[in-house]
Amino acid sequence: MRENQTLLEEFVFVGFSVYPDWQVVLFVFFFFLYLLTLTGNLAIMALTWVDHALHTPMYLFLGALSFSETCYTLAVIPKMLVDLLAKDRSISVAGCGLQMCFFLGLGGTNCIILTVMGLDRFLAICCPLRYPTLMTNKACGQLVASAWIGGFFISLTETTLIFWESFCGPSLVKHFFCHMRAVVKLSCLNSDITEVVVTVISVSGLLGTFLFITLTYVFILSTVLKIPSPEGRKKAFSTCASHLTVVIIHFGFASIVYLKPEAQEGDDTFMAVPYTVVTPFLSPIIFTLRNKDMKNSLNRCLRS
Repeated sequence: MRENQTLLEEFVFVGFSVYPDWQVVLFVFFFFLYLLTLTGNLAIMALTWVDHALHTPMYLFLGALSFSETCYTLAVIPKMLVDLLAKDRSISVAGCGLQMCFFLGLGGTNCIILTVMGLDRFLAICCPLRYPTLMTNKACGQLVASAWIGGFFISLTETTLIFWESFCGPSLVKHFFCHMRAVVKLSCLNSDITEVVVTVISVSGLLGTFLFITLTYVFILSTVLKIPSPEGRKKAFSTCASHLTVVIIHFGFASIVYLKPEAQEGDDTFMAVPYTVVTPFLSPIIFTLRNKDMKNSLNRCLRS
């Protein structure tokens, strides 16, 4: 049936247009949430840059995560805000491919950096004597670079698989950004195989990083429980609390995308809000409010 249809040169986002009465309200809500997200991430990057007390591996990784999450939100939210007020919600096929590539790549980078942060906590608590020699500045830089390379390698693979073939009508993408499940359905050929392959790749990456983090915390827990003093156990746990909270939120919301059954029309739009808008907003708040060093650094900067 699709052989006689016109090949598409652009897509049109359905997004929140199915809720016309709420678009201005949603714009205001998402706009202020986005401003707070940018402020929080930029504050963390600035503090880890100017405060020499935060020039440690843990905060280097935190600064890298904040930078990655800032880029992650830039890939999706500005276009979503424009489309909430604009009548023309179109995007070229090439633009859609770029948006998907950056969204998936930066999302994968975030997952790997969170995994590296778990590894850092494992080495600091379970191997304290070897930690300074293992987690050097050079090693930290190599781990962050590996996170970006790994994230975009997976992203380029998935994006290439999806955009390898042409797309046929209708041109409507039932989402507010180029989500791979929504776009792959518009392929001129049978999209079921491609959808299964890219989903398996994404689920494997998501579960692989999550299981690695879980394994590191199993070893961390067993080590901390051997500490004789309650104060020592509390101090060790406090260094992991904010990271563990963000991991649960990040992977919990991300799993909604791949581990849920096929949603009905319109459901995917709001189901994407937690991992595209809410998670980047909560991460800097958790890392700042639940971290004593970050709060002290912020107070010192404000006083000066």
